[in-house]
Amino acid sequence: MSKHERWSKLLELLADEGRLEVEEAAATLKVSPATIRRDLDELAEQQMLVRTRGGAIAHGVSYELPLRYKSSRHASEKQRIAAATAELIGVGDVVGLNGGTTTTEVARALALRAGGDRANSSETSSPALTVVTNALNIAGELAVRPQIKIVVTGGVARPQTYELVGPLTVGVLNEVVLDVAVLGVDGVDPQLGVMTHQEDEASISRLFAERARRVIVVTDSSKMGKRAFARICGLDRIDVLVTDSAIASDMTARLTEAGIKVIAA
Repeated sequence: MSKHERWSKLLELLADEGRLEVEEAAATLKVSPATIRRDLDELAEQQMLVRTRGGAIAHGVSYELPLRYKSSRHASEKQRIAAATAELIGVGDVVGLNGGTTTTEVARALALRAGGDRANSSETSSPALTVVTNALNIAGELAVRPQIKIVVTGGVARPQTYELVGPLTVGVLNEVVLDVAVLGVDGVDPQLGVMTHQEDEASISRLFAERARRVIVVTDSSKMGKRAFARICGLDRIDVLVTDSAIASDMTARLTEAGIKVIAA
């Protein structure tokens, strides 16, 4: 197992449990305790965890993993969510996508669907889909797809999520009108609505929602009932929530009562 793979696994375990013990982590990853200690020390130097006697703890409840370390978590669920979301998008729609692992999967599913729509259509002068995004990784993947018109906001890049934020991002979004906004989030709470870890990203996601006729939230069920630092919007602004089949029945009922269509992929 490479160092990058170990770090990814350690950060995933930490995000799930909130605490790591050296001996347990060594047994799980099948490496020596000395290797785990070195890994934890290096991760602590990068401020990705807090070192403790005998292990490590996360920075807090709203702990944020960099995108490159989150991509493998709940991968199959995110792919099913993405496929179900793509079915909700019509040919020719203007779609807003914020950053994140689930919206990245949605972008890939949309690219595949748009390619099929374009192949089955006699219309060749207009794109099958227009995507507006503030996520550099999504823009990079879609820019080579001739069937998709890609619009990238300006802004300052956050290295953790590859998202562009700030006044330049706001300026572009204020000039566009979206058919649908697809938002990845870090928490869904029946009282507070949907949330993310960073306030600057929350404000951009909120603007995506304001510029859209429909708002679709995409998130795996591990985010249900969770809270994060920055609020994006209330449940009243959300039309559809696409998640996986592990969502609790009482959460589905509460979201449905709030007027949200819940799709469990």
